[in-house]
Formats: sequence, structure tokens, C-alpha cells
Amino acid sequence: MELNISPAIDADLIKDSDEAGFMADVVEASQHAPIIVDFWAPWCGPCKTLGPQLEKAVIAAKGAVKMVKVNVDEAQMIAGQLQIQSIPTVYAFHKGQPIDGFQGAVPESEIKEFVARVIKAAGGETPDDGLNEAVAAAEDMLAAGEIEDALQTFAAVLGEEPNHPGAYGGQARALIAMGELEQAEAFLNGAPIEISKAAELEAAHAQLALARQAADAGPVAELTAAVEANPGDLQARFDLAQALYANGDATGAVDHLLDLFKRDKEWNEGAAKTQLFTIFDALKPNDPVVLNGRRKLSSLIFA
Repeated sequence: MELNISPAIDADLIKDSDEAGFMADVVEASQHAPIIVDFWAPWCGPCKTLGPQLEKAVIAAKGAVKMVKVNVDEAQMIAGQLQIQSIPTVYAFHKGQPIDGFQGAVPESEIKEFVARVIKAAGGETPDDGLNEAVAAAEDMLAAGEIEDALQTFAAVLGEEPNHPGAYGGQARALIAMGELEQAEAFLNGAPIEISKAAELEAAHAQLALARQAADAGPVAELTAAVEANPGDLQARFDLAQALYANGDATGAVDHLLDLFKRDKEWNEGAAKTQLFTIFDALKPNDPVVLNGRRKLSSLIFA
């Protein structure tokens, strides 16, 4: 794969070295920034795949890490000192010492994780750290009702990293908050396959389902009166739970669904448990409503 990188960026971040230059290019240079060394050979097939992928990940790190390529045919002494038995082999150096590494061709996702791990081990920050901070700020905006600002911030992050699950799920939830349910559904359905099953997108799907239910939710007062008049009316209790959630009372919704589940676990093909899981998925995992609700549901299931 050809990488479109300028000579200036290439020379600064990625360079070739040999036995004569290894001390300066790797050991000494790693005093200032972590250096990833790719040991390769022209006859090595997997090297031709790994090398460009590694270069891509290093360039994406925008200077937080650098890369040196060493042809083992021309650096046999170095290869022997580092006990390199097969290629490709990749080592990361920091402060003159190897701190991480791997052998063989690995998936591109693992290469990105390796580069990020090296940067963090050296005390640096990856570009993703800044993106994650922007997503966190957008989440605060969304929680404060600043929906358009949140939407713009999520979109800006996706402009930098289209596969960022937090930003993708956040943008979908911002669209839901704006009432743009069809647009949110289309956006979620168009998610890149790599993140389509991410927890952030699953949460957005759950919120979308609950938002569609909210459009058909009945009046809370009437449903409350119906349940109080006949506590055994499970459909009225289920409808009340939907109405409560639609009106921002997640705790009340969960309580009524737990009561329904306790009365009849199998009612309407287990609708109470299904609805509970939808609410749990839509909320943050550490939300007290989720933590308490899951604990109570577990006690009912295994009672």
C-alpha cells in the first residue's frame, strides 16, 4: 500500500538505519521520543504488509513516536544481539532500552494498539487522547441541553477519526435528542463495520428504540390511576413504565418493570426483562439506575 506522505514528514518520523547508525538513530534518539524499530528483509513477504501499516500508524501519532527500519541482511550483528529469530520483528525503545515488541504480521488494529501502548508507556499522549477529551466535552454539552454544539463537536471528531465509536454514538444520540429519529437511524445503519457492534453504538440503538416508544406513550396521570385501580393490570403497568421513561423518570420506569417481572416473568414473551435491558443499554453502565436495576433483576431471576 502506498502512503501519501511528504518527504519532510517521512524524514522526520520514519527513516532507514543500519549497524553503523543504530546507536544514534535508535538508542540515543529514544532518549527524547520512543522509537519503534521494524526489522525486515527484502525477501520477507509479511514484511511488505506490516511495514506500510506500521508507518501509517506512526504517522497518525503525529510525532508522539518515531520509526526506524532496519534491514536484517545488512545488520546481522544487531539482529544477533537482540536475538531476533524471525522477521518481521518489531521492537520499541525508550530511554535506550526495549520496552515492548512483537513478531510476525498482525492485524492493523493490533498495530494501532501497539503504537498507542508504546506512547503511553513512554509517558506521552496519542492523538486519540485529544479526541477522547473532545468527545467528553461534547457529552457534557449534550447533558446540558446544548445539543447543536454537541452535534458539531461529535462531527468534528469524526472528521479526524471516522471510526471513533464514542463520537459516532454521540452524534446519533444528539440527533435523537433533536427529534431527528429517521436521520439518527440512517446514521446508525451506515456505521463502519469495524465499530457497528461497539457499546457506544448499541447504546444509541437502545436510545433510538426508547425514543420511538416515547412517541406513542400515554399520559402518565391516567396510566398511574389505572395501575393504582388494578395493580394486576400488567399492560397498564408496562405502558406506565414507558410513559415514565419518556418523561425523564428512568427510576420509576425501572421500578414498575421490576414489579411487573416479579408478578409474571413470562408476560408478553418476557417483555419486562427485554424493556429493562433496553433501558440499561441506553444509560451509562455506571448509572445508579442501571447498577441498582441490574442487581434487583438478578435477585428476581435467581430467586
